[in-house]
Amino acid sequence: MKVQDAIRQRRSIREYTEKIPADEKINKVLEAGSWAPSGLNNQPWKFKVLKADKKEGLAKFTKYGDAVKSAPIAICVFLDNGRTYNREKDIMAIGACIQNMLLEAYEAGLGTCWLGEILNRRKEVEKYLETDSDYELMAVITLGYPDEEATKGCRRALKGFILK
Repeated sequence: MKVQDAIRQRRSIREYTEKIPADEKINKVLEAGSWAPSGLNNQPWKFKVLKADKKEGLAKFTKYGDAVKSAPIAICVFLDNGRTYNREKDIMAIGACIQNMLLEAYEAGLGTCWLGEILNRRKEVEKYLETDSDYELMAVITLGYPDEEATKGCRRALKGFILK
């Protein structure tokens, strides 16, 4: 698959089959994230993969809990503040990390949804997950085999994004 095709065809998926992706596929998604660019190559991310009960409990922290419950896997992406050197740059690197993961999952036939709304309750989620205080939740990615048709994408014309 061409990168441009994956970029244009990938969509957020909120309904999943019960089939659990193999650990090999999950690890490929995580590895794709780990290859994202980061300032000074500090790689300021950590991942926590949730299945079953822990994932079900996570759903109560977001209005998108149904998507979390539907997905067989939830990946929590954290900023490792112990590795950070510039907060803004490191948060941008986390975004690149997540995009890599979404594209790798799509190529592997998996669906994903990048959940950011859950950050409204970030401290509660971190407590629930019992994470080290150096780790700051940046997003949750639901992951699994899609059980819905992807919608057709649309974008505004490129000229609307270019400043003169």
